[in-house]
Amino acid sequence: MSWTCPRCQQPVFFAEKVSSLGQNWHRFCLKCERCHNVLAAGGHAEHNGKPYCHKPCYAVLFGPQGPTQVKTYAGETSLCPGCGNPVYFAEKVMSLGRNWHRPCLRCQRCRKTLTAGSHAEHDGFPYCHIPCYGYLFGPKGVNIGDVGCYIYDSIELKSD
Repeated sequence: MSWTCPRCQQPVFFAEKVSSLGQNWHRFCLKCERCHNVLAAGGHAEHNGKPYCHKPCYAVLFGPQGPTQVKTYAGETSLCPGCGNPVYFAEKVMSLGRNWHRPCLRCQRCRKTLTAGSHAEHDGFPYCHIPCYGYLFGPKGVNIGDVGCYIYDSIELKSD
């Protein structure tokens, strides 16, 4: 059984077919209509039944005009909570449910750079476990916090 490729109009056999946009294509015929780069099935945009790369072709031709955030195959770019600038896929560190630049994920108190998943959180802000989180939000009394530390009297041992 064979199908007809929508680009070259030649037969497409089962072993060479790529299905996209409800049709079967030769692998190298599934190209962006604007830049002619080869596309992966399902990894591209569509307009009027024709394939386009997400970025830049589809965004330039059919996206909103002006400086905007462009939705890409990997999701949307987001703003870093630390510096407010866009975080792109290659540079993102995911922590506290948001995307950060690696150098921007810092303890709110001492500004030490933190590793995603190995820090504490309070009110949506990152803190290092020791000493900052313990000092600010941990139990008070024993060598930590406002109360101070316990002072033990020396014990004299009696010998018999």
